[in-house]
Amino acid sequence: MKRMLWMVLLTLALPMAAFASSSVDFSNSGGVLSGSSAGLSLTGSELFAVNGLNGMGLVQGNLGTVSFTTGAFVSQTTQGNTTTYTFAAGGTFQIAGNGSNGVPNGVIFNGTFTNVTLTGTKISNKLYVYTLQGQITGTWANGATSGGETVAVTFATKNSTYIGQINFGSGDTTIAAVPEPGTLGLLGTGLVGLAGLLRRKMRA
Repeated sequence: MKRMLWMVLLTLALPMAAFASSSVDFSNSGGVLSGSSAGLSLTGSELFAVNGLNGMGLVQGNLGTVSFTTGAFVSQTTQGNTTTYTFAAGGTFQIAGNGSNGVPNGVIFNGTFTNVTLTGTKISNKLYVYTLQGQITGTWANGATSGGETVAVTFATKNSTYIGQINFGSGDTTIAAVPEPGTLGLLGTGLVGLAGLLRRKMRA
């Protein structure tokens, strides 16, 4: 009876073990954030850290690039010293590796933006802090679909609006990982095997 109970618990734990690993974190810095009525775009930003990609731990260095464009400007609201700009869904979001330190060479993730906001807070007459926030959905290099959220903060800019160019500070993007087909196959085989053992045990 005890053995059968352990088998059941193991069966329930396997799916959690396969799916619990779940997200990949990308960090980038530098580049130029440009803004106009057509939207925002980030170019020249370096991917300097990746954590959790393809089973790897934290990897650092010059690993590739992060770039994006958003949909067109939609509206703005101002409250006190803070102005929030919203942008239409769409645009592009791309993370590309350069083959360094185990990170693949080529496009790692390709997606689009939704719910994009840019919040600017006036700190003094010559200093503004901007925070970009948006959700992304897209496709990994292996064809699996996923989504996440990206947050970027830029410090010490003199721009009082998002129009024009701002030196980009840093960004962090977390994207939900999808189990590899091989992992799913092993999970299925394991569950079938356990089911067979349980069946035989119950008959005995």
